[in-house]
Amino acid sequence: MAYFLYKLIPPRPAFPDGMSDAESAIMQRHFAYWAAHVESGTAVVFGPVVDPSGNYAIAVLELEDGADPSALGVEDPAITANAGFRFEVHPMPQITKAGAPSRR
Repeated sequence: MAYFLYKLIPPRPAFPDGMSDAESAIMQRHFAYWAAHVESGTAVVFGPVVDPSGNYAIAVLELEDGADPSALGVEDPAITANAGFRFEVHPMPQITKAGAPSRR
């Protein structure tokens, strides 16, 4: 298995403050998308991060070796909405996971 950090960067640092109705609808679809990935085991965890330098959201992905983690980001409703969101994916070459041996 391979692990990755997915980071969703919103259109403005204070997001979700001042979120429009359209952005709220996007976030509802985004939540459902990632909740389904948690349910299937593709995402270990996901949620918002409150950071004084700018809020964002993360997901930790658990994928088969060789799978393209960017494919999940490209299909994220926050990205497909073309509303100013963007994403980054970073490999996690060493992980410790509850109930599993450490991977080094």
